[in-house]
Amino acid sequence: MSRPFRFAVNMVTPAVGEEWRKRCRRAEELGYDVIQVADHLGMPAPGPAMVAAAYATERPRVGMFVVNAAFWTPQLLAREIATVDALTDGRLEIGLGAGYVQEEHERAGVPWRTPGGRVDHLAHTVRELDRLLGDEAYAPRPVQRPRPPLLIGGNGNRILRLSAEHADIAAFTGARKSPQDGTLRMMTADGVAELVATYQRFAAERTAPAELNLLIQRVAVTDDRRAAARAALHQLPYLTEDEILDLPMLLIGTVRQLADQLRAQRERYGFSYLTVLDPQMEAFGPVIEELRGE
Repeated sequence: MSRPFRFAVNMVTPAVGEEWRKRCRRAEELGYDVIQVADHLGMPAPGPAMVAAAYATERPRVGMFVVNAAFWTPQLLAREIATVDALTDGRLEIGLGAGYVQEEHERAGVPWRTPGGRVDHLAHTVRELDRLLGDEAYAPRPVQRPRPPLLIGGNGNRILRLSAEHADIAAFTGARKSPQDGTLRMMTADGVAELVATYQRFAAERTAPAELNLLIQRVAVTDDRRAAARAALHQLPYLTEDEILDLPMLLIGTVRQLADQLRAQRERYGFSYLTVLDPQMEAFGPVIEELRGE
């Protein structure tokens, strides 16, 4: 049986004061279930931004999407998580990743580890968070016990295995770093299916299946899908028009077509928890309305 849909907006555009609160309230009006905040330099700090989002709204949960584990020690991150969970009355979802932007590490004065080193630190962080937040003597105490729900995002086999073993939510971006130039490239639909299948093999022994999250990179509401796909070819020159239209991470078409695409993707991949970036927040609102309750 398929999980019900959940919808999140990742607030990547900086804002201050009432502007931030107004955007969070608008997300609630549109039906988003979670307001997420990224962990990149140049964007709002996740902790205070999530607390402000929770105070401005009543229903949505708040989430880290995702914290760069390399920027934190486990002890400091555990304190941050417990404090945010307490101040938001238990509305927090933890999101963790290994970090992938070298330039941000250099600007922050954080060592740029090898891929294996970054995954090692992520795995250590996950284990320590479970230990610290699960300890009844730990202070400050989170509201959710033994800890808030944990999301882990990443593509490599070690991260997929870590997610399968520890995460309540497994997150997929459908993009990989190009070995040629280090830029992010969209995976084909078959590539995403292979990635999810690898995760599912690692998760075969779980007693309860995790929720699967997909980051939607673009929402284009249009009556002419092929014209919109052709317009995207210059940004995705390594894909064909048909491959672009088949991408799980791109939603192109009428509201009804987008809803049907997401229903089909839930059946094929298991994606029921969907995140859009805040520039697409309004465009995706009618799709939420179409899918609400399914």
